[in-house]
This record gives sequence, structure tokens and C-alpha cells, in this order.
Amino acid sequence: MLDKIALTLLIVGGINWGSIGLFQFDLVAFLFGGQSGVVSRIVYIIVALAALWCISLLFRDNTEAGDRDYKPSTT
Repeated sequence: MLDKIALTLLIVGGINWGSIGLFQFDLVAFLFGGQSGVVSRIVYIIVALAALWCISLLFRDNTEAGDRDYKPSTT
């Protein structure tokens, strides 16, 4: 569940960076009172923490326990 929340926040952050790069429009700053606003800074920090959490996804073994033990029949 935490992985999905982190990925969702990372997608929101990516869309925000895309809008900054393409249109010079910071959606988070627009919605929450500028880049130096307290709520905006909290959103930026939460997105950054989500990105750090998602780094762990790269190094996890995502195979199920049953999949590791499965050996196809050769007969």
C-alpha cells in the first residue's frame, strides 16, 4: 500500500516538473500559495520522501515466494 502511495506522489511530482519545464507553471505553488508557502514546502518534502522510498523499489526482490520454488515439469 505504501508503495502505491509513494508512486502516486512521485507521478504528481513528475507531472509538476513537466509543467514547469514545458510551461514554466508550478502547479503546486499555484495551488498552495507560492514556492515559499508552508503548505507548498510540505508538499515538496512529501514528494521528495516518496522519491527516496521509490529508490528501494529498484533493489527489491519482487518475485512471490511460490514463484521462486516453481520448477516446470520436464516430463
